Amino acid sequence: MTRPVPDPAPADDPRVVAFRHLLAVTDALRDPDGGCPWDLEQTTRSMAPYVVEEAHELVEAIEDGGPEPPGGDAVSTSAREAGDVLTSLLMVCRIAQDEGSFDAGDAARAASDKLVRRHPHVFANGGSRTPDEVLETWEEIKRAERAADGEDTSALAGIPRALPALQRAGRTCQKAVAAGFHWKVARGALAKLEEELDELREALPEDALARDARPSLEGATRAAVEHELGDVLMAAAFLGGYLSLDPEGLCRSALRRFESRFRHMEAALGGTLAGRSLDEMMAAWRGAKESEAAGGTA
Repeated sequence: MTRPVPDPAPADDPRVVAFRHLLAVTDALRDPDGGCPWDLEQTTRSMAPYVVEEAHELVEAIEDGGPEPPGGDAVSTSAREAGDVLTSLLMVCRIAQDEGSFDAGDAARAASDKLVRRHPHVFANGGSRTPDEVLETWEEIKRAERAADGEDTSALAGIPRALPALQRAGRTCQKAVAAGFHWKVARGALAKLEEELDELREALPEDALARDARPSLEGATRAAVEHELGDVLMAAAFLGGYLSLDPEGLCRSALRRFESRFRHMEAALGGTLAGRSLDEMMAAWRGAKESEAAGGTA
């Protein structure tokens, strides 16, 4: 069943009212007569890093998943961080408006038009039903749009090079799969990871693995190890994609666990690892993992 393109939300919708207020605040900050000196000197280019920073803080708040505040006027951490992202985006739009490029209305209309155009199963008789079908249709429409605009029409087009590498690998995997280049089952992706691990083992000199200190890899050996280790990391990220898991999020979770266990290990050994043997440290590390499993903070 399809539906018509919806009318704009009512003016008295609380979300609209709040959004209008944020627009007014943003405009006031950019007012040449009495606005904020810092905001007035910003450009779209100078604001770009803040957009990225605020987006990462929102992701962190979502992943932390803390308890929601109990009613009243309290606002969750995720809501505050989402608000910061909105503010950054609206500030970019307002600066672009001042520069005569585009404004928040242009950006919102472009987003609405794109969403309607790329969801024919909702707003037209597109026929897609499953999430995989929806994704395939989305990519087909996007490719047609790029062709009409004379842009890159590769199935891998549109993945920002500035994305964190694991996140970019995850998106690349999604696009490759949507284009039809994929294993029939996830076992194929696991086998590919094992194949890349075997190639890494072949590239690593045995004497380098047997040294106490970090080995010094040089020349062709270093280049080969860099190549194969990179392939292992990407294959692991692709396996995550086949399992519908976000490799970037998985790595962040693993890093949080490592940091928590490391800090627990430090505390168990008197606050410092200086002078401790590896056996002592590993015993404390196992204690951290046991505490974690028992519901502790490690």
